[in-house]
Amino acid sequence: MVKTLPKVDVVTVGVGWTGGIIAAECTKAGLKVVGLERGQERGTEDFSMVHDEYRYAIRYELMQNLSKETITFRNNRKMPALPMRQMGSFLLGEGLGGSGTHWNGQTWRFLPYDFQIKTMTDKKYGPNKLSSDYILQDWGLTYDQLEPYFDKFEKTAGISGENNNPHWGERSSDYPTPPMKKTHILKKFESAASKLGYHPFMMPSANLSEPYTNPDGAQINACQYCGFCERFGCEYGAKTSPEVTVVPTARKTGKFDVRFHANVVEVLKSGNKVTGVRYVDTLTGEEFIQPAEVVVLTSYVFNNTKLLMVSKIGEQYNPDTGKGTLGRNYCYQILPGATGFFDDQYNTFMGAGALGMAIDDFNGDSFDHSNLDFIHGGNISITQTGSRPIATNVALPDTPTWGAEFKKQSIHNFTRTLSVGAQGASISHKENYLSLDGTYKDAYGVPLLQLTYNFTKQDIALHKFISEKSGEIMKEMGAKTVVNRGAIDQYDIVPYQTTHNTGGTVMSLTPEEGVVNNYLQHWDAENLFVVGAGNFAHNGGYNPTGTVGALAYRAAEGVIKYSKTSGSLV
Repeated sequence: MVKTLPKVDVVTVGVGWTGGIIAAECTKAGLKVVGLERGQERGTEDFSMVHDEYRYAIRYELMQNLSKETITFRNNRKMPALPMRQMGSFLLGEGLGGSGTHWNGQTWRFLPYDFQIKTMTDKKYGPNKLSSDYILQDWGLTYDQLEPYFDKFEKTAGISGENNNPHWGERSSDYPTPPMKKTHILKKFESAASKLGYHPFMMPSANLSEPYTNPDGAQINACQYCGFCERFGCEYGAKTSPEVTVVPTARKTGKFDVRFHANVVEVLKSGNKVTGVRYVDTLTGEEFIQPAEVVVLTSYVFNNTKLLMVSKIGEQYNPDTGKGTLGRNYCYQILPGATGFFDDQYNTFMGAGALGMAIDDFNGDSFDHSNLDFIHGGNISITQTGSRPIATNVALPDTPTWGAEFKKQSIHNFTRTLSVGAQGASISHKENYLSLDGTYKDAYGVPLLQLTYNFTKQDIALHKFISEKSGEIMKEMGAKTVVNRGAIDQYDIVPYQTTHNTGGTVMSLTPEEGVVNNYLQHWDAENLFVVGAGNFAHNGGYNPTGTVGALAYRAAEGVIKYSKTSGSLV
């Protein structure tokens, strides 16, 4: 029997960065908020065993249990889609903080070009720069409109950085804390990039360079450069994450209740409004209905999209007709780059998730694409994240993948190899999309989300171009051997790449172009908000978290406005 609970002002589905921001802002405004988190509670005090590479980085203790819920995948519509049985290309976070607990901390603002990509591309190169198979659209929001929310997120997180990149949009203020330490490795990159005429700068980092107290009074500590960021929680409280910032801010108001092991399986709708959500207690199997004046989907890209589909809210994208927007605009990223083999040894085992230097000279439209068969680009960087012994086994090409020679090269190269790489932008394509699987269901009887995705000609050309540029920088750094990353062809979901999935619930200026408006309010249900990287019309050349954080602050403003006036916010 389903139990109906007392109604609240706002319910969030997921308590990571987006859910935490919504909760903090809404509770400060006096609203009662319930956060439903399907994972467990955790915090800084739970990560005393954080330096266990096998437990966290290999066995993925902080990630989603794929035996209960996963996705199915195929490269194209002619292939059968099969379930992803173990973590591979991307890592799905679970528990308090979500992916904001195990992230590396790179905190970027997408470029002004990203938000008006169609307008700017068409104006400079004409409307036929890409074929009609690509879905190129403006976001419905400009960089300047989003800038105050970028600023607010960075001040909440205490981001460490320097404002000396000529390719960025205008900023209303500097970063709250200075950049991280410029190590010997980073100085080599800086020198090489400068000699080639580029503009290197320290990477904006949520691994803080010094202790910081944010405007809400949350204390974030200084990074210890231990090299255990990605796939780990921070036992020092020095990697800014939801459980040390926005979640405590919401809790101290007395108006925020987090329920753990609460897996939402349906958004309940009546007319042009939603009435609440139905969720399952994953420990007891009990079902509950949580009524709310406003529902905010703040889970990961895949789950936000899936919940709208199973709840029959919005029109699902049909690749045959091109109609519908729900599930459309799915994008991933490419990882071009180059590895250099040196005679000298470097301190590669110390570092931090966002300790790095970068250039944006080949990101966005900061270079001329007139004679190139792709648009956009990628942020090229060198990062000193801390090489760990189990996963770090670098060898020259044609080396056996096991045996004496493999062991010899792995040990020798552990402190003698450096890599320069990029996160290459991904442009939406009509054949890359999300849908519901017709065969497989999760442990709660709900259809799995199906991912149809493959690399495009745009991806392949961009990957080759950026890898060559990365190789030139590595050569200038003095590597005796430079190995550019090989050409890409078919996307493979097995090896880890990035957790930067975007699209599926894209925002837009009109209901015909997207799922939500630029306050992330659903076009078909005025008291439903959908917040996350799913709102991106394409994926840029950066990590998405900073842009997601900014959008979440704008959405929180929208929720508060709606609670006072109701109706459409645009």
